[in-house]
Amino acid sequence: MIPASLFPLVTAIISNIIAQIAKTIVYFYKSGEWDLHWVIASGGFPSSHSSTVTGLAMAIGMQEGFNSALFAVTTIFAFIVMYDACHVRYYSGKNIELVQQLIKDLKDEAQINIGYDEPIYKEQLKAVLGHKFTEVVGGFVVGIIVPLLICPLFLR
Repeated sequence: MIPASLFPLVTAIISNIIAQIAKTIVYFYKSGEWDLHWVIASGGFPSSHSSTVTGLAMAIGMQEGFNSALFAVTTIFAFIVMYDACHVRYYSGKNIELVQQLIKDLKDEAQINIGYDEPIYKEQLKAVLGHKFTEVVGGFVVGIIVPLLICPLFLR
């Protein structure tokens, strides 16, 4: 029997791993191509950030009680992370896409090179930083299911 004190930690880690592996499978289903970079990538369905913090909060609730202060803290933490993934990080990614498109358009329009040789203009920033709402919900569902499935290994 694994120590019950490790239940929240193991649950969060397993929730994260399952979400990351699921991203690769979802990408294959959508594109027909295997791209193993999704195992470590941020963005995509389901949100591993959401699954991790939801799994943590759910495990804390199951272990300490859903009326405990620790459950309240982890739940608020989970909501902040999910809000950030869905709004702040998502729109940061959209801003990166917009800036990259503006630079491309300016380069295409300019007949002469106006300093676009600077390294900053050549830097490839990752535009997929955050999640759509459905991706966050997918991670939330993973985070609810995982602790329910693995609790017999920890809690009696």
